[in-house]
Amino acid sequence: MTRFKRIDLSKVRTTSIKERKSKVGIQDFAGVYDPTTKSLSQFIDSLPPILVADDFKNVVRRVVDARKNNKPVIVMMGAHVIKVGCSPIIIDLIKQKIVTAVAMNSAAAIHDVETAMWGVTSEDVADNLMDGSFGMWTETGEFINGVLTKAFHESDAGYGEALGDALIQKNAPNLEYSILAAGISSQVPVTVHAAIGTDIVHQQPSMNGAATGELSFRDFRTLCEIVGGLTDGGVVLNFGSAVILPEVFLKALTVARNVGHRAKGFITANFDMIQHYRPQMNVVQRPTLDGGSGYSITGHHEIMIPLLAATIKDVIYNDGR
Repeated sequence: MTRFKRIDLSKVRTTSIKERKSKVGIQDFAGVYDPTTKSLSQFIDSLPPILVADDFKNVVRRVVDARKNNKPVIVMMGAHVIKVGCSPIIIDLIKQKIVTAVAMNSAAAIHDVETAMWGVTSEDVADNLMDGSFGMWTETGEFINGVLTKAFHESDAGYGEALGDALIQKNAPNLEYSILAAGISSQVPVTVHAAIGTDIVHQQPSMNGAATGELSFRDFRTLCEIVGGLTDGGVVLNFGSAVILPEVFLKALTVARNVGHRAKGFITANFDMIQHYRPQMNVVQRPTLDGGSGYSITGHHEIMIPLLAATIKDVIYNDGR
């Protein structure tokens, strides 16, 4: 005889599964992809309409609808997007008029310029930090800081516009890989938002703080105007900026609403490898409280950005057939 009392399960009451409210049914199960009969967008449609798979499909559809209705689709991005090779994807979305504006941090601008001018970017930070050579690359600093200083004194161009123009004027050897240049060529604004002290060009003798600050400020004002058009159907996609762009976006949205733009009823989506506090609050949640929707989709940029772009294009193509 056991020392301890045990519950008598014969007293348990059960209920028919037919009376249960179930969250998942076979109608929700994934479809099997047949490449001979299905397009990419049909494959995405076959994903279970559950959790993030459903969110992904909603984001795709909202981007497609935004462009059909001439609403803005703004891409905000950190430097990692370029470092993992996704520049051609962003450039194609610009050229296809799917993305109507790009806002990047200034680290992304550095990678964009290095790629366009010299075909390489991204150094071994840990190794170069040991001897103080990290970021001390003459050509990068002199090109970017020189362009900003010249534009500061001679034009009213913003940070992104000045760099894009300069790359085109220099006929950069790898111009086709430049998001900044694509913006100029396609008349799509590409704004650059600097935090002084965060980038390698800030630590070099050619750095001009007044020029960097002023041209970044010009781009902030441009972004404020763009954000003002997000009313009722616009889309904001944040790719991998954990701090700078979420903070800049929140202030731009505040300015837009303060001067009379409604700027409500849009959707946002944060795509990143992990979900950080600022993108969650300043991109996904706070801006969409009054009539919008926010999505958080986790995954590696080198997979998720091409997948998102390809699906959007496939839906547009098949909708137009």
